[in-house]
Formats: sequence, structure tokens, C-alpha cells
Amino acid sequence: MKLNYDKDNGAIDSVIDGLISMSGCNQNREIIREMIITSLRAGSENLGRGDLKIMNHSLKEMRYSFNIFSGYTHRRKVTVFGSARIEIGDPAYELAKEFSRRMAEHNFMVITGAGGGIMEAGNEGAGTENSFGVGIELPFEQSANQWISNDLKHINFKYFFTRKVNFLKEANAIVLFPGGFGTHDEAFETLTLMQTGKTNIIPLICIDPTGNQLWQGLQEYMREHLYRTGLISEADMHLYSIMNSIDDAISEILIFYKRFHSYRYVGDELIIRMNEALTQEQLDFLNRDFADILASGMIETTPPLDAELEDTQTLHLPRIKLHFDRRSLGRLRLLIDMLNSFDTDTA
Repeated sequence: MKLNYDKDNGAIDSVIDGLISMSGCNQNREIIREMIITSLRAGSENLGRGDLKIMNHSLKEMRYSFNIFSGYTHRRKVTVFGSARIEIGDPAYELAKEFSRRMAEHNFMVITGAGGGIMEAGNEGAGTENSFGVGIELPFEQSANQWISNDLKHINFKYFFTRKVNFLKEANAIVLFPGGFGTHDEAFETLTLMQTGKTNIIPLICIDPTGNQLWQGLQEYMREHLYRTGLISEADMHLYSIMNSIDDAISEILIFYKRFHSYRYVGDELIIRMNEALTQEQLDFLNRDFADILASGMIETTPPLDAELEDTQTLHLPRIKLHFDRRSLGRLRLLIDMLNSFDTDTA
């Protein structure tokens, strides 16, 4: 029997509904129903045992990690990436430790890969109480550092892709210190997801300690071989920053959330939530300077839309809405920067 998501499945639907009720699930029942039907369909199709094990384990990893993070939704978080091979005392280690310590002072939590090197520096600087460790099972190199290994916020993953979901889904900023293939993979995946709108625009900052030109060298490569050949746009270059100073990195993150709070899509509308309302003059300025990113209409103020009403923590925030073209993500970053540059005293 082929099971359907949006059609009657007869007695099977009754059994599924009964299971959901017996388990105590009172919210999002339609999503739980689809997840059960997906599992049943996978079991009845010609999938190998290995495929089913991947589906099963990845779902369990996401359920467990999402549940751990759900207790900290009231705290902003910065994900710190960098090499496991950088030793204690190295300038990059000390910078990462100090950066993380100061971000914790600003009430940010720090997410690392739970290993040694830069990851250990991040957890040490933030302290265990302000740290997450998102580890990975490897046959070499990767073991949890002392600052997170025995904490409930240390989460170990079998699969890189489920681990990466948590790195980005939970982050309000990404900071990269020097690293190898893994760090570059994380940098480019973040850029790709922001460029395509598959994750929200957040600060992405690459830090070169004094005397280290790793990220600056990558910047030169991207300008010469990607930008100048038309493979990326000028606006794409605004999706990241390269700095030598953790003072500048901290400032960029804090300023990013000065007026801007968050955004989400409701249908075709992009809803931008702010910590302080715009004046009409400021709104007119946005409409003049960012008309090119609109699919139609204008940028307007709006009350919370019906689809937002369940998010009670943000209902009080002022909002603007726009029919965003969903392509100009680099320009969207510039719009957010413009929001934060406006004089807040006159709003």
C-alpha cells in the first residue's frame, strides 16, 4: 500500500493518530504524522539497510542536538572555527581564547567543534557554562577538549552534515581563525548557504593573527579568479569580512545586532524585525537605495503577520516587510548594515 501525505490512508491514519495521542504530542501533529509516514514509506520501498541506517541515525542526531540547543534560544551564539593543530600559546590560540572570553562577557555563547587547537581555545575562553561542543566521531585527532568533554552541551555526531546543520542553524555569527581543509570547507559552505539564501545572513568574519596572511591570501585568490572572471558578484564580497583585530570582529558582531534583530519569510514577504523603529525619512532612504532588490512593491512598516503570532518573544518588535527578490543576498547584507548605521536617537 502506498502511503500518502495529503490523502486518506484509511486504518493506518487512525493508528498513526492514536500513536501520536498516546505519546503526548500536542503540537505540530501534522508534521509528526508526515515523519511517521516517511519512515513507513522508506521501510516499504526498495532501500538498502545502509540507506535506512543513515536516515535513522541522522534523524536521531538532529532530534537530540536540537533538544539540547532548545534550552538556550534566549542566548545569541557565535560559532568559532579553526584548526585542531594549533597549539596552546600560539598567537592564533590566544586570540581565539580572548575573543571567546569577551563574547561571553557580551552574553554570547560560543559553539566550537569540541576538539583541540582553536576549538579548545574557544571553549576555554568562553568557559564551560557559555560553551557548546559539537564534536565528530573520527578515527584520529578528534577528542573532546577538557573544557567541554564532561558537559551536557557536548554533542557528538557521526555525520558531518548533521553536525554542520547545528553549527549554522544555531549561530548568530561565524568567526574563522586559521585552519586547514575543514576550516575552509566550513567557510565556503557558510558563504554558499548565505549566497543562496539557504541560511540567514549573519556576520562571517575571518581573522588573520598578526603575521598570518591565510585569509588575506584567500581574498586575493577570490578577487582574481572568482570576482574578476564573473563567477561571483561584487555584492557577494560583502557576505564576509577579513580582519586582524578581535576588537574589530567583536564590534562588527555587536553593531550587526544594534538595530537589526532577525528576519524570516512569510510567503513572498521578507519580514525584518528590529530593536527600534525607523523614521519615515529612514524608510524613504531604504526605498530609494534598495529598490533594486525588490521583486515588486516597496519596503513598508508592518505589524506582526498571522504566521508570526506563535513567536511570542518577538511580537513586540517593530518590523518592515519587503517582497525580496531572494537573489540579492549580498545587497541584503548591505541593507542590514544601513539599518544599523541610522541614527537611533531620532527613530
